[in-house]
Amino acid sequence: MKKHGPFFILVLMFVSFLMLSCEKEMTEKESSLQPAGNFSTNELKAGESKYNLEVVLKGEGARNGHIQFRQNPDLAKVITLDVRVHHLLPNHEYLLQRAVDPTNVVDGNCTSTSWLTLGYGLTSQTILTNDKGNGSEVLWRDITAIPSGAMFDIHFRVVDAVSLEVVLTSNCYQYTVR
Repeated sequence: MKKHGPFFILVLMFVSFLMLSCEKEMTEKESSLQPAGNFSTNELKAGESKYNLEVVLKGEGARNGHIQFRQNPDLAKVITLDVRVHHLLPNHEYLLQRAVDPTNVVDGNCTSTSWLTLGYGLTSQTILTNDKGNGSEVLWRDITAIPSGAMFDIHFRVVDAVSLEVVLTSNCYQYTVR
């Protein structure tokens, strides 16, 4: 038993170190999902892409949503926006909008109020909720005119398609065109 004692202790210390390291990473990931204030929550961690965003949308009460913002590594510069909203008015239409700060003025502070309604390319598209107030839509935007490597701050909001009342908002994110 004494022969394997130091080895056992080393293994136990290594496993303990790994467990504590994993716990710290989980805490950091969880905290990055909690928007607080008007600053960027899009700080890149090892292995993350600066071309894709995971946008969290928050509203009053249980209202929330999520956008998977993706630019595939192909020649066509098309951004896909997989939008999901939850706990909004049932059987109702909403619009996704974005505003961007000037290109290459990236400071993590979204100040633009020039909202553009998103959809299928240049055609705006509503997001229809079901009888439980949940809805989803896959939208896209062609950004061929924007040079590769351009960077900007961007933020999103979801508005009621009839009243244009803002129901969900995001924090500020930083994006780089592929």
